[in-house]
Amino acid sequence: MKILMTTFTGVCALIFGATAVAAEFGTSIPMRAGNATTYYVTAVAGDLEAMEFMVDTGSGYTTINEVTLAELQRTKQAQYLRDLIGILANGTEMVVPVYRLASLNIGGGCHLSNVEAAVFPGKTRQILGLSALKQAAPFIFSFEPPNLKLSNCVNPELLASAPDK
Repeated sequence: MKILMTTFTGVCALIFGATAVAAEFGTSIPMRAGNATTYYVTAVAGDLEAMEFMVDTGSGYTTINEVTLAELQRTKQAQYLRDLIGILANGTEMVVPVYRLASLNIGGGCHLSNVEAAVFPGKTRQILGLSALKQAAPFIFSFEPPNLKLSNCVNPELLASAPDK
């Protein structure tokens, strides 16, 4: 297990930042282990309430559901970009709209702007995928303890205290 984790961490560092050093991973986000080896982080889309996102480094896009989209659209925090033909884990194809989210705050410590998110029907599980994670790259996904270490984050407290221009 230790060899697998070391290999996985090394691959992530190579893919998401070839010259990553330990100091780059300035934001540590605790994850909650779910069933069947899934991991979740708390995140806030726009100015909505905090919600859980499953961390999925195999998903090209962050995904939100239609309920979350409706709330973001009501406050003009999501902009339609295009339709996408996605291939689901079971091999079926699905056409989904892609929106630009004004902001996504991961774990209360990592503010990202202009995150592309695919929208799935109904009230499906939301996914933190590569469209968000690549903005916070390089990153480390740690199993013991469950933790997501991110780089290139804007601290939301610094953002809130910045003078308006």
